[in-house]
Amino acid sequence: MVGHERSRQLTADPLPPTLGLSDGNHANYLWDDHDRQVRIIDWEDSGRSDRAFELAEVCEHISRVDGALDAEQLLAATELTRQERERVRDFRQLLALGWFLMLGPDGPSAARNPAGTLERQARRGPSPARLTANR
Repeated sequence: MVGHERSRQLTADPLPPTLGLSDGNHANYLWDDHDRQVRIIDWEDSGRSDRAFELAEVCEHISRVDGALDAEQLLAATELTRQERERVRDFRQLLALGWFLMLGPDGPSAARNPAGTLERQARRGPSPARLTANR
């Protein structure tokens, strides 16, 4: 699990800094079959980020529990350094925990998500085996 010092390093040291959407909602990524390109919308939360966070956000966003995203396939197809893979793993752990807290009975997102969302997230959450396999 990510410790306090590692959490501080994750947020203080992007590798390398990049423009990011910072919102992994899959509805923000529109596939254009004709041009075979992804078009990105909803830039309200965008800003300075890094690839590791952006990939983790797409992999762990709650919108994927009912979708077809294979996070492990996405990560395997993305060229990442060892350090970036570690950061993706750590960000995924933090984001998964954040979703559990937001979807819990008293969480701010519990009321606006369909019944059973928390349970689906728990069943699909990142397993330690999957997260360490990406090292």
